[in-house]
Amino acid sequence: MVNMGMNSSRREFLGAAGMAAGALVAGPRLLHGLSVQSSRVAVGLCPEYNRQVNDVLSTMFDQLGGLQKLVKGKTVAIKLNMTGGATGNRLNNLTPEMAQWVHPQVIGAVISLMGKAGATRVRLVESAPIGTRPLEDFMIAGGWHPQDFANAATKVEFENTNFLGYGKSYVRFMVPGGGLMYTGYDLNHSYQDCDVFVSLAKLKEHRTAGVTLSMKNCFGITPATIYGISAGVDEPSIIAQNWRLPMHDGSRGPSKSAPPPVVDPAKWSRDPGYRMPRIVAEIAAARPIHLAIIDGVYSMEGGELPQQEPKFLHNAVHPGVLIAGFNPVSTDAVGTALMGFDPMAERGTPPFENCDNTMALAAGLGLGTHDLTRIEVVGTPIAKAKTHYKTLTQLTAA
Repeated sequence: MVNMGMNSSRREFLGAAGMAAGALVAGPRLLHGLSVQSSRVAVGLCPEYNRQVNDVLSTMFDQLGGLQKLVKGKTVAIKLNMTGGATGNRLNNLTPEMAQWVHPQVIGAVISLMGKAGATRVRLVESAPIGTRPLEDFMIAGGWHPQDFANAATKVEFENTNFLGYGKSYVRFMVPGGGLMYTGYDLNHSYQDCDVFVSLAKLKEHRTAGVTLSMKNCFGITPATIYGISAGVDEPSIIAQNWRLPMHDGSRGPSKSAPPPVVDPAKWSRDPGYRMPRIVAEIAAARPIHLAIIDGVYSMEGGELPQQEPKFLHNAVHPGVLIAGFNPVSTDAVGTALMGFDPMAERGTPPFENCDNTMALAAGLGLGTHDLTRIEVVGTPIAKAKTHYKTLTQLTAA
């Protein structure tokens, strides 16, 4: 594969951006024989990042019915959680994967198990904030070794999905039913060029979404060239710059070439606690998640990034768990319960002190259940694996 991020000229990028204006339209890809309503969720105790990660995940996937029927002969895209910059944003002296990023030991184990189950290709995807440079560069800056991932299965690829990447046009995913905030999203081709889509998340709180688990992880599939502060006005910008703050605060709309918002931007809510949960829920509807995996071996409490908001304290936590399920709503509900919170909680109640409940909104879209009484938990019971994260209110600095 040609490294478009480093070897292409500006003229080639301009040509690609021109083709991107007419985005291809994709529909939700659901797998034959795999119910999107499946509510079985596996929980495994895993105290450290070592070879035990592979064994625990293997057992969990068997408890879910096996990976082979899901991935054999298929292309698998795995959305990582590498939020924030590769340097800085450190919790004390911890590396990012010990606090806010999914750990490379978990990534490598998932890739290996996918390969053993018969996946023909595995592509790691993340919207890295490094312009048009490849995802591998971002990993290296964070202290990772991409070659380790490449060696974990027969054919492993990488793509920075914060811009066109290796594609020639964006792919359009419309929200079934018309959407809650946006009618659809234009995304990097990798989110269509796969048979199986996996969200590999971290067990964390989020200051404007309550929790950030498998569904919130997919907020990061939106390219900053279209949805960022410096996105193009009429068409996508060539280079991804800055963050997706407009999606949080409604300060501007996406590039006009993208599907329009549900309502006139002059009339929409500017409340991040209203906007973010709805955007996350509808992205999960537009680009369905076939397998949700949550790394809760080590993590942090107090938000999605350390030191991002001085108002909140941030502490390292050691839940020692891994979570997986075929339904992201149910998987996130179990993850929320394992953090010591009620996944059915309403706005104003922890962990949704400042926002609406994303899981409730997703359930309203028909994506699954967040009612623990309707979810089959296999492996370790919630009561034996539960950790008690402090609430954002408790973590408010004096």
